[in-house]
Amino acid sequence: MKAVSIALLAGMLGCALVQPGRAAEAAKFHEKVLWSFGSGTDGQYPSSGLIDVKGMLYGTTAGGGGGAGCGGSGCGTVFSVDPDTGAEKVLYSFCSQQNCTDGANPDGGLIAVNAVLYGTTQVGGANDSGTVYALDPKTGAEKVIYSFCALAYCTDGEYPSAGLADANGALYGTTEGGGADDSGTVFALDPDTGAETVRHSFCTLENCADGAYPAAALLAAGGTLYSTTAYGGGSTCEGSGCGTVFSLDPKTGAETVLHSFAGGADGQEPLAGLIDVNGTLYGTTFFGGQAGCSRDGCGTAFSVDPGTGAESVVYAFCQQQYCPDGALPSAGLFGKKGKLYGTTAYGGRTGCPQTGDCGTVFSVDPVTGTEDVLYEFCNRKNCTDGWSPQASLIVVKGALYGTTSEGGAHGHGTVFTLGGKAMIR
Repeated sequence: MKAVSIALLAGMLGCALVQPGRAAEAAKFHEKVLWSFGSGTDGQYPSSGLIDVKGMLYGTTAGGGGGAGCGGSGCGTVFSVDPDTGAEKVLYSFCSQQNCTDGANPDGGLIAVNAVLYGTTQVGGANDSGTVYALDPKTGAEKVIYSFCALAYCTDGEYPSAGLADANGALYGTTEGGGADDSGTVFALDPDTGAETVRHSFCTLENCADGAYPAAALLAAGGTLYSTTAYGGGSTCEGSGCGTVFSLDPKTGAETVLHSFAGGADGQEPLAGLIDVNGTLYGTTFFGGQAGCSRDGCGTAFSVDPGTGAESVVYAFCQQQYCPDGALPSAGLFGKKGKLYGTTAYGGRTGCPQTGDCGTVFSVDPVTGTEDVLYEFCNRKNCTDGWSPQASLIVVKGALYGTTSEGGAHGHGTVFTLGGKAMIR
């Protein structure tokens, strides 16, 4: 699960991130917590972003809820939040069926297609290898469309940790494991019949030159699918590969690696998906870029030309002492009015209770590379404003909305909004 892997990395990197004596920069946005998770069965640890459907916000939590499994702490939820009132409602608690056949631990976000919400759970299902599910937001009725590892040796994939894409009436997604070489897949799914087809199994080339272990959702643009793999792409980064940006023809399944990361200044280990802004792809890498945090660097925002594969680092994080500009972005970006907006899981304000730095919301100009920190988390006592944002942001009526995986009134994450005078128009 992404939330767990990042927490472990934070433990290893914490000593490098914690530094005393830095005054926080003035926040450019006013932050308001709409909901703090963990007061009961309302969910815990949201590691995915939100979607806006007719003025209501929807998302998932990886833990909590009223389900009976997952060590008694709950197996995750689908929830809604009213952005005007902050009222939260759990639409579904996973592992409500025996042996979690309805799925458990949704690590990815949601999409809405024809008034139905679709998503994935990383585990659970008929084979405890994850599911694709549909949910009616009006009734809360959940239906498992597909349970992974239905084929021998899980050649159909297992452990989906990202959300889905809708293209030409089919759902497309990725699994971190399974496939022909147990290095992950891109799959297509008919939402009406539940028929699943693997469009590509990763690590079919020497040294996994085609990529390995995709942890991100797909982007459908111009009849082509685009995304990243966290590893693979060649023999760099101690032989495991530093990750890739790839394209895939959904009709033929033909996969093309657009860029193989080389580590160092080029970036390493992209965990998030891509966006398309005027024909250019933008994304983030968790490591690489500027030296700091560890020998692997503190992460980047990058661009890729899908026609030529040319890659450029737009911004390398931790360019300032003690990383006030943010560090370790695990989420993707969105573009608005010539700026890219995103979150870093760490960096920013010092003094976070476990990892040293609590994360940021930032903007970056893709032309000039100028980065601005819009908000630093843990600006309030006991981090009641949240900390460690691991998901992408959305903008609704000029305000930013997102989630933090930790912090809040109960310590189990938040739904927040950033607005005030600095609205995005």
